Amino acid sequence: MTTTTPAAPPQAVPPDGGALPAPAPKAKRRLTPYWLLLPGVAWLVVFFAVPMLYQGSTSLQTGSLEDGFRVTWHLATYWDALVEYKWHFVRSFGYAATATLLCLAIGYPLAYTIAFKASKRWRSVLLILVIAPFFTSFLIRTLAWKTILSDGGPVVGVLNTLHVLDVTSAIGLTSGDRVLATPLAVVCGLTYNFLPFMILPLYTSLERIDPRLHEAAGDLYARPFTTFRKITFPISLPGVVAGTLLTFIPASGDYINAQLLGSPSEQMVGNGIQKQFLNVLDYPTAAALSFILMALILGMVTVYMRKAGTEELV
Repeated sequence: MTTTTPAAPPQAVPPDGGALPAPAPKAKRRLTPYWLLLPGVAWLVVFFAVPMLYQGSTSLQTGSLEDGFRVTWHLATYWDALVEYKWHFVRSFGYAATATLLCLAIGYPLAYTIAFKASKRWRSVLLILVIAPFFTSFLIRTLAWKTILSDGGPVVGVLNTLHVLDVTSAIGLTSGDRVLATPLAVVCGLTYNFLPFMILPLYTSLERIDPRLHEAAGDLYARPFTTFRKITFPISLPGVVAGTLLTFIPASGDYINAQLLGSPSEQMVGNGIQKQFLNVLDYPTAAALSFILMALILGMVTVYMRKAGTEELV
């Protein structure tokens, strides 16, 4: 019995009759993704890893600006900084959490309206209005709030007429007939400045929801609130998680709002870091405060992500 060898498959011939290009070597194809990652890795090393190592080294130094600083592995700097600025940390996280909740309460209805209620033309207009504050400086926007909340301004006048300041004074958010230099002013500034960071992830998450899901819920006689509770909000949860993280993390380290809208009683940990770096010139304490803040935020974010039960950040 004879066996026949199967014929080799015909080779493709280029239309112009020329030679086929040689296939790329396998080793070169395997290295291509790593070459594409190289610029990003280099950026992280130069602008993140190296500064982090330098800050870590600074936090373990002792000395003065005149005599110079030396690495002595003085870990007590961390404890001393935490004891001295413990209330700054409490205020930072308290103000940031309050501003994050306000951003969520304001941003979710707005993002929902843009995603489901606005026409395509008005959707673009509303999104432009959301990001419009980014066209001006963060500092200028905060200074504008200093004018808005001034003692003789219309906002304070209306709040006094409605006796709102009596309530806020009773719970410690304001002082007398003033709004400036109070916790309320700092929280208002944080909420305004970081509101777009909440709206945009929420809109992105809501815009991906299939409208037919709402129609199906209506066909099953579900009430609008039930539809929102059972369908809309659970599907938009990744946007909620992303928005809260993008708002809470930078708000915790902010110092401009407390500096311009608050008083020394409303100083946040960012103000303490700025003071140690630029005024006291105590670089080890400033570096230790920075690392403590980063570690606390990282711990809270980790716990929050585990409790939220989602890793799909939109």
